Amino acid sequence: MSKEITMTPETLETLDTLDTPAALIDLPRMQHNIARMQHRMNALGVKFRPHVKTTKCLDVVRAQVAAGAQGITVSTLKEAEAFFAAGIRDILYAVGIVASKLPRAMALRKRGCNLKLVVDNVEAARAVVDYARTHGERCEVWIEVDTDGHRSGITPEQGALLEVGRILRGGDIDVGGVMTHAGSSYDLNDHAALAALAEQERAGCVRAAQRLREAGVPCAAVSVGSTPTALATEHLEGVTEVRAGVYVFFDLVMHNVGVCAMDEIALSVLTTVIGHQPEKGWVIVDAGWMAMSRDRGTAKQAHDFGYGQPCALDGTPLDGLVLIGANQEHGILAASDGMVRDDLVARLPVGTKLRILPNHACATGAQFPEYQAVSSRGVVETWGRFHGW
Repeated sequence: MSKEITMTPETLETLDTLDTPAALIDLPRMQHNIARMQHRMNALGVKFRPHVKTTKCLDVVRAQVAAGAQGITVSTLKEAEAFFAAGIRDILYAVGIVASKLPRAMALRKRGCNLKLVVDNVEAARAVVDYARTHGERCEVWIEVDTDGHRSGITPEQGALLEVGRILRGGDIDVGGVMTHAGSSYDLNDHAALAALAEQERAGCVRAAQRLREAGVPCAAVSVGSTPTALATEHLEGVTEVRAGVYVFFDLVMHNVGVCAMDEIALSVLTTVIGHQPEKGWVIVDAGWMAMSRDRGTAKQAHDFGYGQPCALDGTPLDGLVLIGANQEHGILAASDGMVRDDLVARLPVGTKLRILPNHACATGAQFPEYQAVSSRGVVETWGRFHGW
């Protein structure tokens, strides 16, 4: 496990010497994004617990912690194991626990990891209680609250909320708090609408905590978060912490939502022009869907970026061009208006290196075993990431 996230620098390279395709992190942009979010959370008076599923990279997480993050959020037990092995103890496993995963989760707690589990139903709550009793172990559980109908969770006024709380409390389980994720924020693109959803997210989670406390169930933590709502919220009364993940890199979906500028997107894919189809106005590159991913998150948004936004090697967007198609190892770059551009062969000859900004940073990052972290001086250092569950 530790071998996968060892961050010993490799031989330093530059963009000119890197093989393609490669996942690039623009370090000045990443540091800007980290500072932006942390400063906002500090101003709002809450803890910030970043979601590390976006990067799965210890170097990135160390930068987030250095900026002031307290604890991390994970979406897999493998992430929890890897980051705990690297010295991070305060971890929220923000995916509902099931009985089959309890032995692995509890093994982490027995080794000293302050792992918090999440449930949103009676069956899972009973499974935790039964396991803890059978094995004589203690654990901390948070209850997931549904504040926007997006995914999992119990709505704040449901009777099931108190039932789950009482099952856990009665089973001598530490009920650490409630958490929610306003994932429907990704469907918005208006600041006022985002701010309204952020308030709905906040108020719903605070209400759930209030109901639990009134029923005699302790509920210290009130945890909310998504990147759009974190950046749009106007106040966080009653909230103790915020979680967000994709903010560290941002991507084209977030750009369309309206929470980042194009020049704040820190992740890109380095690619090389390998051919042309002049009669079709196509430029062929070596970044297909195996590099960019199949995620087409911008297809349902106001601006469809195809499989990604092409940029010059310095990160400047090539306006009017888009990655219109992707086979396994071939990408097709063309004019976004569908017109045949006779000048593309001359502008982008074979061998030209470009960057492609991704639709979804989490999905694109997952296509690579490592990142190439690019400094402001253009020096490249290899940062490991890990895969799996």
